[in-house]
Amino acid sequence: MLTKTIQGMGASEGIAVGPVFRYEVHRLVVDRRQVDDVKHEATRLDAALAQARQELQRLSAQAQADIGADEAAIFEAHAMFLDDPELLERVHTTIETLQMNAEYAWQEGTEHYIAALRAIGDEYLSARAADVEDVAQRVQRILQGGGTQSITLTEPVVIVANDLTPSDTVTLEKTKVLAFCTATGGPTSHVAILAKALGIPAVVGLGEEANQLATTAQVIVDGTSGEVLIGPDEATIAGYRQRAGSLSQKRQGALKSTGQPAVTLDGVRVEVVANIGSPADAIEALQYGAEGIGLLRTEFLFLERETGPDEDEQTAVYRAIFQIMGRRPVVVRTLDIGGDKPASYLSTISEMNPFLGVRGARLSLTHTDVFQAQLRALLRAGAGHNLKIMFPMIATLEEVYAVQEQVEQARAMLEASGMDYAQKVEIGIMVEVPSAALMADVLAKTVDFFSIGTNDLAQYTLAADRTNAGVSKLADALHPSVLRLIRVVIEAAHAQGKWVGLCGELAGNPLATPVLLGLGLDEFSMTPKAIPVVKQTIRHFSASEVRNIAEHALALSSATEVRAYLESVAL
Repeated sequence: MLTKTIQGMGASEGIAVGPVFRYEVHRLVVDRRQVDDVKHEATRLDAALAQARQELQRLSAQAQADIGADEAAIFEAHAMFLDDPELLERVHTTIETLQMNAEYAWQEGTEHYIAALRAIGDEYLSARAADVEDVAQRVQRILQGGGTQSITLTEPVVIVANDLTPSDTVTLEKTKVLAFCTATGGPTSHVAILAKALGIPAVVGLGEEANQLATTAQVIVDGTSGEVLIGPDEATIAGYRQRAGSLSQKRQGALKSTGQPAVTLDGVRVEVVANIGSPADAIEALQYGAEGIGLLRTEFLFLERETGPDEDEQTAVYRAIFQIMGRRPVVVRTLDIGGDKPASYLSTISEMNPFLGVRGARLSLTHTDVFQAQLRALLRAGAGHNLKIMFPMIATLEEVYAVQEQVEQARAMLEASGMDYAQKVEIGIMVEVPSAALMADVLAKTVDFFSIGTNDLAQYTLAADRTNAGVSKLADALHPSVLRLIRVVIEAAHAQGKWVGLCGELAGNPLATPVLLGLGLDEFSMTPKAIPVVKQTIRHFSASEVRNIAEHALALSSATEVRAYLESVAL
């Protein structure tokens, strides 16, 4: 039998070989019944919510012990959802006004909530819809008197599922999980986040082809390339085991020298920094050798809460991160959410195509009170530190002028109030839509730096939603069209004496390191754990060598050809 390869998205690097264990989750069936005693139903619901909170507290404690504080926060967010006032009001209204049973009322309310999140079109919020579904099923199980679903693994296996909830992932016995493979999900799904934290290879977005992975079939999972090999022969297995051993040695060696700068063989130094989303992430970034922060996601302060953070709360959190980083550069991205209902306290309209709607800076410019509070908080917290502010989803020069005007207003207000604030702050923009890349020569005259977001740039350039398993494989940042836009941006910025960073997934992929180096990228920003290997990779090439690699890659005609070529020149 010939080995068959199916392609998904690499979500957590590493190689695993082993038998498949098909993980099936049975969705609970809910009956719709009218009831006479609505008070009894409301009491049943409240009791189920209380029990769910207790279970989530135990899961949070388990996650903190096994993985870390950031991953434990997933379950804290789940518990917050159980207290969402809009949801609870809707559910109780269904019980009391329509006289419906608690099970049906809970299902109707949570399905409405989940549909609203998925309609937004934002990758992060779509992933959060899976969280809500996880919590909803937990409460439903309690209402129906069911026990906790648990799976006993008798041997090390590759877990294959349509999707895996955080609860599923955390409760599985880690010593017997070789890898995760899911039909759905993307690089920001929790199975991806948790797999990376656990150091377990993972491939997501396999689509219907995941059904071809039969139980007990021997497979090879490559969490870097996103490939899953079905029924490999012994020679193929031996080859991948050797690769896995080499990868492990490479990681260990890279970790030992991660505190050293990333300098090419001919003396060109490149800045390697981290993408983070909390103070705890900042500490981890330093542990892995980050020379600064290339992307501080501020959304963690705004999402999954009833009211937005005020200026003082934001200032305190930002200041904590800046203090951890000292004088190292910290690039902060302003609020990057958008769509139908990104946060209950932000009034927005429903959109037919949220990916092309009021997102990022566009949303901030329609809620200038929220925008001003964030900008003032950043300027206050950045006093005495190396603060750089960048704005997401910029498509036109007019938008650049609009956000710059907002910065000046924030400065003027702080000046008038006599508050201490950062006087010298670089202002940059995210380049994640083709118009910004193609107008980079004009935009570079008005900003201090660019940061390329290849996740969005790839999906907008190739018209492929990276959260849609049917087309997500098209949204490949190694496609020559995307690489050519990256070249346009870097050349335009350098012509004006400005620097360029890249904070998309591509920056943390060592396969892409030589081509990005060859295009002249100044700053690589990535998840902290990817830093050691990328630094090590940079040290193994010369500037002249990578220029030739980049030139050759951009002359190819497909992402498949580019990937194959880069694998041929990889370390």
